[in-house]
Amino acid sequence: MGKSVIVSHVSKKYKMFKSNSEKILDLLLPKGYGPSFYALQDISFDANDGDVVGIIGVNGSGKSTLSNIIAGVIPPTEGTVTVNGEAALIAIQSGLKGELTGRENIELKCLMLGFNKKEIKELTPRIIEFADIGDFIEQPVKTYSSGMRSRLGFAISIHIDPDILVIDEALSVGDQTFADKCLKKMNEFKEKGKTIFFISHSIGQMKRFCEKALWVQYGQVQDYGLMKDVMPKYEQFIRDYKKMSEEERRAFQEKVRMRRMSPV
Repeated sequence: MGKSVIVSHVSKKYKMFKSNSEKILDLLLPKGYGPSFYALQDISFDANDGDVVGIIGVNGSGKSTLSNIIAGVIPPTEGTVTVNGEAALIAIQSGLKGELTGRENIELKCLMLGFNKKEIKELTPRIIEFADIGDFIEQPVKTYSSGMRSRLGFAISIHIDPDILVIDEALSVGDQTFADKCLKKMNEFKEKGKTIFFISHSIGQMKRFCEKALWVQYGQVQDYGLMKDVMPKYEQFIRDYKKMSEEERRAFQEKVRMRRMSPV
């Protein structure tokens, strides 16, 4: 079993500017200007062919930033990511052009991935059927609901048959029937030995579908291993956090915030 994704000491840092003048100073000064915020700090893990990894963590922990880095949408500030194969990101807004119709978005995405006109003509009806958004396929994507955008994005990504699938909250909108259809398709990918990263607020979906869990806690890896071993620890953290007083929560959040800040 080979390594499909290797993430080594990855960090992602963003500048915290209060004004345009601070942006200019940051460009002009040799060492930059102003504080930075670490969305991710020194993240390292690897995934094998056929792994289904649930990325868990509270809001603001960097899960979406990590999914975008794995998929090659954004680069890391530090560290390296090795992806052995073609990766596709499925997120509610990912890669869809609002001014174009659903059909035009299908054609554009396939062209960008190197499909020829004949292949696109064959794929398009299957994608449209899976998305199941009716006449909206001929309307601009900017008129779509979040559920329809998710349906179209998911349909396009699974039909281009990537080696690595990164799903970021794409099943959190829309109806249960569509979510079940997506999970069935993802199981087909799993059976083919493809690697899947799955982000969802639904712990039930995570437990049902994922074999491994990567717990990202405020920009750092808290734990990584089998779902049955990691998820109980995460659930215990959530229970403990909910029991904190407002003062204890503020102190905890401030401690976390200071850890993720850098003077430059």
